[in-house]
Amino acid sequence: MNWEQLLSLKRFGDTNKRLRKEQNEIRLGFEVDYDRIIFSSEFRSLQDKTQVIPLSQTDFVHTRLTHSLEVSVVGRSLGRQAGLKLLEKHPHLKEVHGYQANDFGAIVATAALAHDIGNPPFGHSGEKAIGEFFKTGKGKQFKPQLSQKEYQDLCDFEGNANGFKILTQSREGREGGLRLSYATLGALTKYPKESLPKKKTNHIAEKKYGFFQSEKEAFVDLANELGLTQTRQGKDISFIRHPLAFLVEAADDICYTIIDFEDGINLGLIQEEFALEYLINLVRDSININKYNALTNTQDRVSYLRALAINALINEAVEVFMKNEEDILKGIFSTALLDKSKYEAQINDIIKLSVENIYQSKEVIDKEIAGYEVITQLLDTFIAAVNNKFKGEASNYNKLILKLLPETIKIDGSQMYNRLISVCHYVSSLSDSHAVLTYKKLKGFQFN
Repeated sequence: MNWEQLLSLKRFGDTNKRLRKEQNEIRLGFEVDYDRIIFSSEFRSLQDKTQVIPLSQTDFVHTRLTHSLEVSVVGRSLGRQAGLKLLEKHPHLKEVHGYQANDFGAIVATAALAHDIGNPPFGHSGEKAIGEFFKTGKGKQFKPQLSQKEYQDLCDFEGNANGFKILTQSREGREGGLRLSYATLGALTKYPKESLPKKKTNHIAEKKYGFFQSEKEAFVDLANELGLTQTRQGKDISFIRHPLAFLVEAADDICYTIIDFEDGINLGLIQEEFALEYLINLVRDSININKYNALTNTQDRVSYLRALAINALINEAVEVFMKNEEDILKGIFSTALLDKSKYEAQINDIIKLSVENIYQSKEVIDKEIAGYEVITQLLDTFIAAVNNKFKGEASNYNKLILKLLPETIKIDGSQMYNRLISVCHYVSSLSDSHAVLTYKKLKGFQFN
């Protein structure tokens, strides 16, 4: 793979090539991508989607929206730092094509901003609830009417693939979705493969999948434009990851490792004295002890250590990225950047403590239980209504249910898969509160 192709400014529907040196420096194409995501309704819905602690009234606990903004900020720093070093190593990118370090920052920041845009309500338990509906619940009845890959898309419903669908799917008046640059879409796709085949592998890009069967053609077009190396041929396709996807992943890893940990301390789920010891292990080389000792409360102390820790991990991630850039371009670098970090042991200690005290806390478990019930009910009700309408057997109740669906959701397709994935896509688009409210309506608990 080569950087000239990987930095493509092409958008869906373009007939002429977009050249970097012809870009308006006031508002670059990669920055336009960022703006389009910020103003999208799908991004706004993240303000009421769970990050870790559900539906909290505490003002310092993160939602998917604040998490995404923070990941974007970290991603911008990662991209700019890596961009400076890449331009030093490949000077023709700047001298011939006009690329600047900020271009790399803008691409990574935008992809990081959108990295959770396809996640269902109730966090990762929402994905699992959708999958369980089709694997062991009422959705299992549709298996004979689907191809193996279509059924696997539903059984392993993936927020990353749903995010790619949100950003690229066409509808009347919005061909090509948000029409983001191909470089940004490439950096967004951490898992450039289909849901099948599933193979036991340690390669990070094979961990999950990145696009549904409904967007397979769009992804192949994207991969060809970017020059992503194909790793499987024929009916089963997969590609080497876009190199900047490693930086997007690192930004997410840094934020959920450090900031979720910070939330746990501020909520009292993790004891301050115990937790600060873990963070200090990350920042021994940069901490100003006098400044730290002058801070008088837990939030300020944790905030100071968090900032230093994030900066240390940004520098470390860029160093690992540049050290392995050639292997990344060849597709033989197979781990997350932070897995090669000198801070790996400290990171693992923090994650272990977070799992025990935050991710398995009563609040989170209660959220997951409720999420399963809500999502199962929504899928069952909307799928029945959509399929009965297609068969011409819609009851009055089914017709009322269909009125709840926005016009943007395609429910009239002749293919069972398209109808099912559209309903899953709709349920995934709901915020936590909207999902609960709709559930209450279906149960007859919501009256005006």
